[in-house]
Amino acid sequence: MATTSNAKPQSPTTGPAPYTIGYVTSRDGTTIGYRQLGHGPGVVLLHGAMESAQSHMQLAMALANTFTVYVPDRRGRGLSGPFGSHYGMQREIEDLDALLAKSGAHNVFGVSAGGLICLEATLALPAIRKAALYEPALIVNGSISTAFLPRFDREMAQGNVAEALVTGMLGAQMGPPMLNRMPRWLLKSFTSMGMKSEDKKAQPGDVTMRKLAPTLHYDFQLVAEMAETLERYRSVPVEVLLLGGSKSPAYLKTALDALEKVLPHEQRIDFPGLDHGGSSDISATNRDGHPDIVAEQLARFFA
Repeated sequence: MATTSNAKPQSPTTGPAPYTIGYVTSRDGTTIGYRQLGHGPGVVLLHGAMESAQSHMQLAMALANTFTVYVPDRRGRGLSGPFGSHYGMQREIEDLDALLAKSGAHNVFGVSAGGLICLEATLALPAIRKAALYEPALIVNGSISTAFLPRFDREMAQGNVAEALVTGMLGAQMGPPMLNRMPRWLLKSFTSMGMKSEDKKAQPGDVTMRKLAPTLHYDFQLVAEMAETLERYRSVPVEVLLLGGSKSPAYLKTALDALEKVLPHEQRIDFPGLDHGGSSDISATNRDGHPDIVAEQLARFFA
């Protein structure tokens, strides 16, 4: 049963809005928690790496006047249970399936690894009728290497969280090009200071960078699992909206270009000036978010 949360997230476009919290049980028994707000046809929003449900609340609120929006914490984060011993794409599909079954929603939106999940789910879940994907992290023709993963895992195992996050950031090519010219010790120092500052300001229930750091292993695992699977998406039966920002890494644009050619029923929109965090909340760690702009296109597509 859903319970009312006291939290009232702020949106630059819609002001304060309450949400309810609900739970579903996935096929393997894992609990998946989600936030729900708005009225109308259902839309599920799946966050990407180093994010949780709270990362897309401004987007959810911008859609809430027209849709009932469901924003789950993917497993391993926030309100949801652990990854489990047999984690992979199949588990993510089962989690989404459980939420679609309870909510009756037929529209999905996913970012990065969340976009990859939504893309694969279009082949497995008949409940999905429309899917919007913001830069799904699909590797095409070796467009990015995952060779950095053992180093990331080693640094996490040693407790060097800031060092591991730098490894992940550089490996995934996130951030401006100037980061590649900065010494690692300086990047580590900035990352460590950012985590300490966030920890001090965190409210109960906040999913911080420090809490999210271990989840990167599983998102990287998911990307590696689905690498070079482009051809299977020629049989996607539903309408797909491909979204991306002009300032995002080249390999994400490569994925969009490739999907545009193989998906049978696709539309594409490129946002000038947006980066990989374009759909996420405007925050201290993401000053380039423009969820209102993304929400406008989603509302048109899902209408």
